[in-house]
Amino acid sequence: MASAFSHAVAAVGLGTCLYRPGMPKRVWIAGVICSVFPDIDAIGFRMGVPYGAFWGHRGFTHSIVFAGLMAAVACVAITWREVPGIGRFSLFAYLFVAGASHGLLDAMTNGGLGVAFFSPFDNGRYFLPWRPIRVSPLSLTRFFTPRGFGIMQNEILWIWLPALLFGGLVLLLRRSGRRQVAES
Repeated sequence: MASAFSHAVAAVGLGTCLYRPGMPKRVWIAGVICSVFPDIDAIGFRMGVPYGAFWGHRGFTHSIVFAGLMAAVACVAITWREVPGIGRFSLFAYLFVAGASHGLLDAMTNGGLGVAFFSPFDNGRYFLPWRPIRVSPLSLTRFFTPRGFGIMQNEILWIWLPALLFGGLVLLLRRSGRRQVAES
């Protein structure tokens, strides 16, 4: 798996597509939560759930269906009061993509059993053909070690930098579009 830090960075990068001045912080927070929450299945290790099981790590909670369910619940929770400048569909789309990005990033790692993208319909585990991200330990104590530092360097290269470039490009294109509208 990629680290929780990198899943959060990916969600913030994706959130630039939705960004509007004055956007409530709860939208960003919900995106980060949706991007990290699929790893709730890691508690199964302590409960004796086999890794490759439906509820095992990278199982159902890493699926596209789960990302949709999680986004729907989060969208309802966030929009209990108006979210200025953001339609419900756009908000749902952002939260869905933030949640689905978790499985996508995990499928780009070099370890584990793969991701059950299509669960509950197909519980097969899949990786992407290109897997440059080094797998991160689940334990915080193992993360803050020399190996964990190397993993963070790898994630900065393969997740943080692309997220920063993507977010910057989106904001630049948006600003350029506003200038063209103002000039015409």
